[in-house]
Amino acid sequence: MLDHVVAWSTALAPLRAGAAEAAVRSRLDEVVEALRAKDLEALRGVYAPDVVSFDVEPPLQHVGADAKLENWAKVFTRFEKVDYELRDLTVTVSGGLAVGHGFGRVSGTLPTGAAVAGVWVRATFVFRQLGDGWVIVHDQASVPVDLASGRGVTDLEP
Repeated sequence: MLDHVVAWSTALAPLRAGAAEAAVRSRLDEVVEALRAKDLEALRGVYAPDVVSFDVEPPLQHVGADAKLENWAKVFTRFEKVDYELRDLTVTVSGGLAVGHGFGRVSGTLPTGAAVAGVWVRATFVFRQLGDGWVIVHDQASVPVDLASGRGVTDLEP
């Protein structure tokens, strides 16, 4: 009997992984929609309370959901209308952890009406499954650095 349970469990593992990947991608879709709606409370539900974020703005790390949401609040005050795009997203799930990486870009319209195309960044998201949902426990946004000048390179596109 145990052999049958192990065999079925092994056979069904890819289906569970596919469902988990779809759930993680759905959570990232929620992030995109919350950013476009400028909805901090919707974003709060996607981040773990103890999220650690390595964002493009100083300091080196932002610890906790409140610190992460402060960064998004700054974006919301700078832009009248916000857009966010993810490209080339890859998601890998193993057990109760998932990692997604790709390229992200915040763009939008300023209060003056001027359109801002934004800058593409390298984006990484680490999720942990809590209960029946996935939350972001770590994220990182970065730009490549020109070693000769020490300056970030912000004109690259995926």
